Amino acid sequence: VQLQASGGGLVQAGGSLRLSCAFSGGTFSSYLMGWFRQAPGKEREFVGGISWSSGNTAYADSVKGRFTISRDNAKNTVYLQMNSLKPEDTAVYYCAANPNLWRTYGRQSSYPYWGQGTLVTVSS
Repeated sequence: VQLQASGGGLVQAGGSLRLSCAFSGGTFSSYLMGWFRQAPGKEREFVGGISWSSGNTAYADSVKGRFTISRDNAKNTVYLQMNSLKPEDTAVYYCAANPNLWRTYGRQSSYPYWGQGTLVTVSS
């Protein structure tokens, strides 16, 4: 399985970005997908997750109401729509694939496959 994240960049506070993550090398619909981020000097943290059927989604409290995760199983792609961005959202964002049950969505150790990360910088 290979994951390729894209869509990062520099944006002003209050702006929006959409990240994409292209999946290849496996059966996309067999995996729940997650987005994580790592800010400078901080540990990597969970941002959002989506089940294989899109029937379940989950978000970190810090992004709830501002970020939306979605997936297109026909295109083998997962998205992270980020609105009302804040300087504290500045981080490298990673997509990841998890073959386990939905209840593991927030557990980084349950994700064996990771993309290379895409940098999001939010200026104040």
